[in-house]
Amino acid sequence: MSLFSGSKRDLDLMVIGGGSAAFAAAIRAAESGAKVGVAESGVIGGTCLNRGCLPTKNLLYAAERYHLYTRNSFPGLPHGSDGINFREVIAQKDALVTEMRKEKYLDVLQAFPAIQYFPHRAQFVDDHCVEVDGKQVSAEHFIIATGASPVAPPISGLKESGYITYKESLDLNKLPARMVIIGGGAIGLEIGQIYARFGTKVTILEALPRIAPMEEPEISEALKKYLSEEGIEIHTGASVRKVENHSTAKKVLAEIDGKPEEFSCDELLVATGLRPNTDDLGLEKIGVRLSGHGTIVVDEELRTNVGHVWAAGDVTGQMMLVTVAAYEGGLAAENALLKAHHKMAFDAVPHAIFTDPGVAGVGMKESVARASGRKVLTTVVPFEHVPKAGAIRDTRGLIKMVVDAKDYTILGVHILGPEAPDLIHLGVLAIQSKMTVGDVIRTVFVYPTMAEAFKIAAISFQKDVTKLSCCAA
Repeated sequence: MSLFSGSKRDLDLMVIGGGSAAFAAAIRAAESGAKVGVAESGVIGGTCLNRGCLPTKNLLYAAERYHLYTRNSFPGLPHGSDGINFREVIAQKDALVTEMRKEKYLDVLQAFPAIQYFPHRAQFVDDHCVEVDGKQVSAEHFIIATGASPVAPPISGLKESGYITYKESLDLNKLPARMVIIGGGAIGLEIGQIYARFGTKVTILEALPRIAPMEEPEISEALKKYLSEEGIEIHTGASVRKVENHSTAKKVLAEIDGKPEEFSCDELLVATGLRPNTDDLGLEKIGVRLSGHGTIVVDEELRTNVGHVWAAGDVTGQMMLVTVAAYEGGLAAENALLKAHHKMAFDAVPHAIFTDPGVAGVGMKESVARASGRKVLTTVVPFEHVPKAGAIRDTRGLIKMVVDAKDYTILGVHILGPEAPDLIHLGVLAIQSKMTVGDVIRTVFVYPTMAEAFKIAAISFQKDVTKLSCCAA
């Protein structure tokens, strides 16, 4: 008998989904003594392992190594000229994913005998029961963690002409000569740089005025400059009107600044957003409320309007990050089984774009802080003032800090530059600890490091950093 229920239901908790949120929930529930089920109809491991974080970062790193081989910034070092074996690059990525799938998911199932895995789709048949592979399985509580999938805009001829999403872009068996990417957000930028550095002619079409539109304007503009310098063609304010499939290429017809433009490509990648996977779950049978975009509506404790049903990860349509998904999965399990009443807070959750240079941010952007009625001060420090950046001959980037004008409490940190996704954790700790500019200035940093950018930004509120000696003193 379970520690949680004396009822005759099959499980204490059924988790629908098999990615990061689902496994975090299942593991936490099993550790608490619950009898747990996990139902996943697709490949176990979710987007992050199979089509997201792991494979894209592997290929980004491979592309960076090749880029440095052919075009490094150090005088006196040779530039290589050998081409790549694209099939082998993709094969090593596939081998890594397979290995990690076994280590992080299949082996984990073996380590927790309280978790019963159902490699099939689950669909609600009533409030406490789902159908899995023709069998009915009952549970006291449910967590829906089915993630999200790419969605394409309603562009004339797009479906008929054929396109790929980030999923297929990681499995191409031939390097395309030309690729057009619709969408200049994180996915489009990362995949665009991968293929551009491998040798594909990449064109990015972004409908909004800036690429990386969720970032600070200074970061978006600088990143556009750096990517353009690598040969990536970027058009913002681009409205794609039609796609045509010709015998030798796809034709993308767009309007840019009121003028018609035409782009030819071998592969057309659509990277315009994600839609939560809430279809065919039978949610209508139990009355789970969805938003107009198909997301599951949850409260701060990740509970739906149906008291024993919870949701976690991308399916809730909140911050679609694997770190958030995993955190929410564990939190939802504790709330469901232990009545913990933990609440999800996003104030100090960092995000990143793994281009080179990278992008990362945490906390408030300047516009958000001002819109909240706060009086704020900001600083923007180019990386040319960071000694380590000069030492490694890579001064691309900047750090922007947003602080409260009253007491100089740090409200937001936004970085573009080498190692930005690692550096941002300094900002996370600063915001979580409610640190001030003075607290940072009084902290001793190792010299020379990229992390000094954080201290130099703090000093810039008081001094002209162009007149600093070494060690940000």
